[in-house]
Amino acid sequence: MANGHNGNLAAAGLLMAVGIALGGYFVGHGLLEARASDRYVTVRGLAEREVPADLVVWPITHSVTAEDLATLQSRTDESASKIRTFLADDFSGDEISVSQARITDRQAQRAMDQTGRLERYVAESTVTVRSGRIDAVRAAMERSGELVGQGVALVRNYDASTEYFFTGLDEVKPEMIREATRDARNAAEQFAEDSGARVGGIRNAQQGYFSIRERDRFSPEHKKIRVVTTVQFFLVDD
Repeated sequence: MANGHNGNLAAAGLLMAVGIALGGYFVGHGLLEARASDRYVTVRGLAEREVPADLVVWPITHSVTAEDLATLQSRTDESASKIRTFLADDFSGDEISVSQARITDRQAQRAMDQTGRLERYVAESTVTVRSGRIDAVRAAMERSGELVGQGVALVRNYDASTEYFFTGLDEVKPEMIREATRDARNAAEQFAEDSGARVGGIRNAQQGYFSIRERDRFSPEHKKIRVVTTVQFFLVDD
């Protein structure tokens, strides 16, 4: 009876030992796999592209003077009408807008000429062309000196300079993201090669901010789009 009892105890002890051993194996194997899954590299990928602008905003600021407000308004309307006529052959009415005049009272600002030859009021107004036809706008800009010959006093306004835009970002965004991701993978593969591993799947990815800037200060009608993505790739033993 005692021998049977001792045998049961021995069998139970053996089973316990085997269970502990197997448990240790699976725990160790799980840790090994967990550590393997923690191996990754973080890299950045760059994509750049040059594109032509597809929208231009051209403000044409003009100025008139008068001794009284009624005459000032009449002269402002006449000057704006000449500009609209100049633009009418190339642009539709939807592409042209006229801003409200900004009026300055020289007498109130004590800016009158002591000789009394300066008229009291000055009005500045802007006729704006907003168009997707870049070449047509640039051609009109080159001919804008004709307005001076018609008596239109054009004003150089640094707060209202010509601006060029690219509005088709959504069309090029998917391909640029793919380019940036490919560039990131190339960087990860170089890192993996140096460390004796190979690149696995993507662990995490963050899309960077798209920036659109002028290609250079002398050709604002050409834009450079840039995006940087941050990607984490798993590293797998080779």
